[in-house]
Amino acid sequence: MATLDQPQISRSRGRFAGQWVDGFVMLIRIVAVVIITWGLVQFIVQSASGTGGLTGPAFRDLLVAGLAQGAMYGLLALGYSMVYGVLGFINFAHGEVFMAGTVISFFISNALFNAGWWEEAFLLSLLIVLLSSMIISTLTAVIIERVAYRPLRNAPRLIPLITSIGVSFFLQNAFFGLFGPAVKSYPRPPEWLTSRRTILGFEIEGTKLLVIVIAIVASIGLYLFITRTKTGKAMRAVAEDKEIAALMGINVDRTIVTTFAVGGAMAGVAGLSWAILFRGVSFITGFIPGIKAFTAAVVGGIGNLAGAMGGGVFLGLAESVAPLVILEPLGVTGVSQLKDAVAFAVLVLVLIFRPTGLFGERLSARDRV
Repeated sequence: MATLDQPQISRSRGRFAGQWVDGFVMLIRIVAVVIITWGLVQFIVQSASGTGGLTGPAFRDLLVAGLAQGAMYGLLALGYSMVYGVLGFINFAHGEVFMAGTVISFFISNALFNAGWWEEAFLLSLLIVLLSSMIISTLTAVIIERVAYRPLRNAPRLIPLITSIGVSFFLQNAFFGLFGPAVKSYPRPPEWLTSRRTILGFEIEGTKLLVIVIAIVASIGLYLFITRTKTGKAMRAVAEDKEIAALMGINVDRTIVTTFAVGGAMAGVAGLSWAILFRGVSFITGFIPGIKAFTAAVVGGIGNLAGAMGGGVFLGLAESVAPLVILEPLGVTGVSQLKDAVAFAVLVLVLIFRPTGLFGERLSARDRV
């Protein structure tokens, strides 16, 4: 009677484990589709019968709020995707880069308010705050790259990843020691900005409209920089293959620094968006938005800049709409407190249904191999 040798037994066990995992994933997909579909059906039925708690104007407000918040996530996610593109690891300190610009720009905005500029020349004051946030975030990102990451350039990827977590906690505690634990509030925007405007049938608060416009302008500027400038082309070449880029005469170290600087600048723009939308800032402001932005980068497709912005918008809309459109019709209580859970549920579902992200990953030649 024939007996199985050890390699055959191992292969059989591997096939069984693979089939079990595939079956479990398929089960999760089916359950997710059923829950989402049933929630949407319940929402439609309740809305048609007038028993639902979400009116048409309220639903439009949710869409606008989700779009504005998603645009902020997208701006922050760009830094994650850019660093991953050139170095192949996730910079978990990027949320603190965002926080640094936001905290320092608070003091500048407060000084402008005390000087009377905030009311008399608001747009100029806003431009000064934007530039200060971008400069501080850019400097923070460049210093982190020079001090923490460059010495580990040739180390295994797990080491820079762990280092980035350590840098994140270091920056949090540094800002805690320097500025204290209290939440600081930006000056209130003028009334003409906070008033609502009707655009294409949507009533939009001026603050949310401003955030959306800022995100669009910043995204277009980044796209033109990446695709039309010599430095942008060098960044794309280094992201594709650092060794070949060096042989072509590209200064790889300088290009990597530029990548961190540009990602930091985008984090600074996201910091201004946060200030406009929420106004409050503290030493832990960057933690949750940083994790959400990382989620957006993965949802859109890691390494894909367009995907990062698209993933941010998708995540913001899901956070805003899904609790009231899917969970509340199913009888779930306290849905307003479940936005964070929804964000990470979106990440899990996207990875289950489309592991490469909604818009596909952009990997270097080494990662593709």
